[in-house]
Amino acid sequence: MAGKRHRGWRTFLTNKYLKDKEIFFVEYDPEYPVKYAIFITEEEWVAFVAQRRDENFKKVSATNRERASNPTYAYKKGRLGYARLEEKILDETKSDATSLPPHVLWKEARVGKDGTVRDDVQHIYDECETLSQSISTAEDQENRSVLSRALNVPEYPGRVRGKGHGCTPTSLYKNPRRRNPSNQEVMETLQALQAQVLQLQKDNERYRCMERCSSQLKETSEKASINCQNKFPEGISSCQLYLSSPTYRLVGKGKVHNTSGDLLHHRPLPDGHLKVSVDVVLDKDALLPIPDIVSETTFLRDAIGSFVAWPLDLIFIDDETPTKPASKDKGISRHNESVASQKEVFAQGSQQLSQKIGSRQKNKRDLPVTSLPKKGAFVPRYQISLETLVDSSDMATAGAIRLLDMEEDIFGYSCTETIGKEDLEHIFRHQELGAGVIHTYIRFLYDNFMRGNDQLSNRFRFVSSSLVNKALICREPDSCREYLVKRFMASSTNNLYLWPYNSGCHWLLLAIDPLKEVVYFLNSIDGEWTNYPDMKQLVDTSIKVFRSQRQARVPRTKSSNITWIKVQCPLQRNGIDCGYFVMRFMREIINMNQIEIPITYFDEYKCAHYTRLQLEQIKEELCQYFIEKRLII
Repeated sequence: MAGKRHRGWRTFLTNKYLKDKEIFFVEYDPEYPVKYAIFITEEEWVAFVAQRRDENFKKVSATNRERASNPTYAYKKGRLGYARLEEKILDETKSDATSLPPHVLWKEARVGKDGTVRDDVQHIYDECETLSQSISTAEDQENRSVLSRALNVPEYPGRVRGKGHGCTPTSLYKNPRRRNPSNQEVMETLQALQAQVLQLQKDNERYRCMERCSSQLKETSEKASINCQNKFPEGISSCQLYLSSPTYRLVGKGKVHNTSGDLLHHRPLPDGHLKVSVDVVLDKDALLPIPDIVSETTFLRDAIGSFVAWPLDLIFIDDETPTKPASKDKGISRHNESVASQKEVFAQGSQQLSQKIGSRQKNKRDLPVTSLPKKGAFVPRYQISLETLVDSSDMATAGAIRLLDMEEDIFGYSCTETIGKEDLEHIFRHQELGAGVIHTYIRFLYDNFMRGNDQLSNRFRFVSSSLVNKALICREPDSCREYLVKRFMASSTNNLYLWPYNSGCHWLLLAIDPLKEVVYFLNSIDGEWTNYPDMKQLVDTSIKVFRSQRQARVPRTKSSNITWIKVQCPLQRNGIDCGYFVMRFMREIINMNQIEIPITYFDEYKCAHYTRLQLEQIKEELCQYFIEKRLII
């Protein structure tokens, strides 16, 4: 995807600066695009212009353009794509197969709306059927596929003809061709195996310890040790599973079996425990209260569909309200969905919420709320409208891009954000988001909430994740630090800097108050900031440099202490919602108009998890913004 985006960017520069309206190369030297100086140096621009004007390049480009404009076997499925076409055919035929042969998929992709098949396409298909009877799978993999043989064209590495973008021989064939590993790979494999052996030794010792502990339990009669508990309804009931260490939190859901005479894996249950079947895991790193010795299971995620022993005081029937033990001072106790979440505050009760918050802050105004229907009848009308616009525009072609100007007040420097077709597809399909989408939503917040409101625009500021992320912190830490310090130096009063941070595969939010030297850490997967040492070191160093440049006097006892606060924010239930959570966090922080974020999060928005409808509202606002700004047309 990065390669396609890069090619689209270079094509955009060529069409805008090197060609005239008739798409002919201009004779004069094009002006250096100062607007993109942050991405392109003058030397790179001169080399780029020379390469594009080279006659060999023009010849190859013209040949490729002519070939692409008049394909021999035209693809006739529009934007459906090979992957979704294959899924559609398998669903319609109700086949048990997981995939189709490449030549079958290739033929179906060239069938028009009238259902007729061209003679030349049918001829290629018939030849593939004949070849598939005489060529083995191994020979097909090692040399060329039957489709490339029938077409009499070369097979390119890293792709499979007739399977679409992203499919490679390694991912398609069960027995991919292997090469001899390098010395470095052998050493890495050896180290990984050694680590596994050490972990197995630790687990074995732990299991033996648990066996000794269980054998020392007080022996009672079978009926006495596993009698029904009066606290729970007799029989099988749906329940919520909690843990008390290291924080008191909800970790899963299941069913509690409160049945007299019940056993766990043919053994009596430990005192103070009940038999529980695990259905849903909400914390993937949660450990079982008592490891299952029989199945050698330690983590809760590995116990889905099986039975485990769970402490009585950490089991709550679904209609109960769990309360935090008095002896615990960490964490919070709350339902899987708070009252505010269950009523869909944003969609159905925004007016009451505005009155409640407005009584506390006269100058605060609510974000524009997209009118959403009642739960269960939601129709993403702006998403549907935007997808229709994309289909009818040049954005329907791969590599097409749009540019969104980001003025200096947003990130401290003027820049241009690039939005590609893939970014929009991620929104439509509810997939992982890139920096372009996150920055576009920041522009939405600025335009619809902060612009024209001096109080909010002076109180909240943003940090660009394009200039400060994990890759740049590791490669160019000095430039990242200089940018953060420069942003902090723009503070004349207390400001809260909202920084969506990408750790490489996960989005989280940092809210930094550089004057008070406080950093609020909002992570939707309940991780600690210690898991991101490079990021923490950069923030601490930047705050200290900012402190030195403004010549602030700090007590000696605090000179090395910067306050980090982990906010107990809503948590995600899967591995793709982190970007949507970060956008909603920023929305709610600005909406509350508070520099200080409560450790247990804002009461008005407190819940264990955002519902899908709450995340869909963010997507609706984002799509509505694309339409109103006419970014696609």
